[in-house]
Amino acid sequence: MTHFRAYAAHTAGGPLQAFEFDAGPLGDEDVEITVEHCGICHSDLAMIDSEWFPASYPVVPGHEVVGRITALGPRAKGRQLGQRVGVGWHSSSCTHCNFCLGGEQHLCGKRQPTLIGRHGGFADRLRAHWSWAVPIPDALDPAAAGPLMCGGGTVFLPFVLHAIQPTDRVGVVGIGGLGHMAVKFARAWGCEVTAFTSSASKRDEALALGAHKTVSSVDKAELKAAAGSLDFLLITVGAALNWDALIATLAPKGRMHLVGVVTEAMALKSGGLLSWQKGLSASPTPPPSVLATMLEFSARHQILPQVERFPMSRVNDAIDHLRSGKARYRVVLDADF
Repeated sequence: MTHFRAYAAHTAGGPLQAFEFDAGPLGDEDVEITVEHCGICHSDLAMIDSEWFPASYPVVPGHEVVGRITALGPRAKGRQLGQRVGVGWHSSSCTHCNFCLGGEQHLCGKRQPTLIGRHGGFADRLRAHWSWAVPIPDALDPAAAGPLMCGGGTVFLPFVLHAIQPTDRVGVVGIGGLGHMAVKFARAWGCEVTAFTSSASKRDEALALGAHKTVSSVDKAELKAAAGSLDFLLITVGAALNWDALIATLAPKGRMHLVGVVTEAMALKSGGLLSWQKGLSASPTPPPSVLATMLEFSARHQILPQVERFPMSRVNDAIDHLRSGKARYRVVLDADF
């Protein structure tokens, strides 16, 4: 038996407790990773709380993993023992469908989330298909790199999908766990960056992160003044917003793109989209190729999330800190088994 040590929630919203499980034999194309660091994402909270759907307990959260490969399946390719890698929201896909063959493994119908239907990265070890274990560049601090594997990739993918140009005027709505990384990426991309925030206290923080200017996302006058000023607007929050006013900030042929999980129905009028040929789109976390590109871009520009670190043995304190809204801006657990 192969015993992994972990921290698991046994009831919806309940505290995480020490937990051991048998991981079974290592798959032929899988790698086993000794976890060094694991970020905590709001998606982890959603799974602990059964927010999106009823979870199957016990739940071992964690999908922003950084660690070293300590075992290789006999058919694992392109990875070496001792290599430092990261694993994000997905840990495997079928490898043979049209999406997988086309490099869009994140859209595979049999994609396997890292913490749904299996145990995640709040553990001493984690397994993943070799293709989803993405090498971490040496130039990146591994203790801060975990959130890049989910949040970083999520806000980076839209720049690739929509061929954002360095001359584009980009708005980022929400300066939090996702948004603060989006501002950094957009600035390094060469764009003129406008940060939208509902919190006046975050305006200076947004400018320090790289935004050229800020707009209140809840002030009608400020939103009206920003009308027609943006080529691309990235929504990184899950709250219900004034969608018509935000769409109005786009120039003709501009696009509003969602990466935050908005659980309420979106109320908006189509006229603002139709009249000026504007677009509305969304995307999930990216495929391995985009994750690798994002990590290379991050290493070149030294883009890392702003993190607060806790030992994994204090996982409940770390979760409470995130729930309280005090995190600036991501929380990372350091493995201490």
